[in-house]
Amino acid sequence: MTPPCSEVVEWLLLADPIQVSAADVAAFAKLYPMNARPVQKDNRRFVLRSI
Repeated sequence: MTPPCSEVVEWLLLADPIQVSAADVAAFAKLYPMNARPVQKDNRRFVLRSI
């Protein structure tokens, strides 16, 4: 099941990339095969960064 497409969502964006093994990605994909949402327009929303 995919998450709802409501406007009441907060995302955490990591400034520094992290490493994930192929096995971990495969295990996640097996548990959540439909973990996807189409790209949305920003609709004047902002991405804020806290340092």
